[in-house]
Amino acid sequence: MKLPHILIAVGLTVIWGLNFVIIRFGLDHFPPLLFATLRFVAAGLPAIFIPRPKMAFGRLLAISATLFMAQFGFLFSSMQVGFPPGLASLTLQVQGIFTVILAAFTLGERPGRRNLLGLAVAFVGLAAIASTVGTGGVTPFGFVLMMLSAFGWASGNVILRSSPKVDMFPLIVWISALAVPPLLVLSLIIEGAAADATALAHVDLAAIGSLAYIVILSTLLGFFVWAELLKRYPAGLVAPFTLLVPVSGTLSAYLILGESFGPVRLLGMALILVGIAVNTLPVERIWRRR
Repeated sequence: MKLPHILIAVGLTVIWGLNFVIIRFGLDHFPPLLFATLRFVAAGLPAIFIPRPKMAFGRLLAISATLFMAQFGFLFSSMQVGFPPGLASLTLQVQGIFTVILAAFTLGERPGRRNLLGLAVAFVGLAAIASTVGTGGVTPFGFVLMMLSAFGWASGNVILRSSPKVDMFPLIVWISALAVPPLLVLSLIIEGAAADATALAHVDLAAIGSLAYIVILSTLLGFFVWAELLKRYPAGLVAPFTLLVPVSGTLSAYLILGESFGPVRLLGMALILVGIAVNTLPVERIWRRR
């Protein structure tokens, strides 16, 4: 990769890592499902001007329901009821492991020995983190919601993999717009119209700034830049940069929020990162070149 593109990719991982801290700030102002709704309202507005991607409407709905509605609805709710942002930025990456498992069952993609090794290492790390539930800001309900968020992301990945190739930016805009109605209904039912109205009536600059960061930088700009990098370079060269997202996420949570990690949790985080790296990095290709 050219140096400017490497710097862009690294900068994007910083934006996505810091996103978890910004979500934590936003949840101080909005109920989680309303916050997710507002995010997709803003991100989906360009659908008024952008033609719908050439994909079956039912498949678009399925991608929206899993990749956006489930992932972010459960993620925001998890962080609200008990899951620290730094730990969330890394634990959510088990979606890569869930993707391998789902692809094996639904698409017939048989995992190799390296994939199985990565799965085993990551699950040991996940078990280590699960053993700390009830301490350090992680609640059992928060942990379950985080796993559902990762599973939703993985399900969306598998549906996308079997879908026709389309431009990423229109796809992101349209699945954002399609996520709004169900999230709004769930917010009104679960969080209540009174709570939503109170949050909207007390919007301040911090709330607007949190929403603007998540919509403009993390969603629209982030996915547009990521799609452009994938157009220029092989996925195997670009994808490993996502390993930097939990690094910048945990570091920003430590520096900004003072989030701390005990030894067992640090071990679990390290094992998850190693397991994902084993699945993502082209280790065998690098070894053959050496």
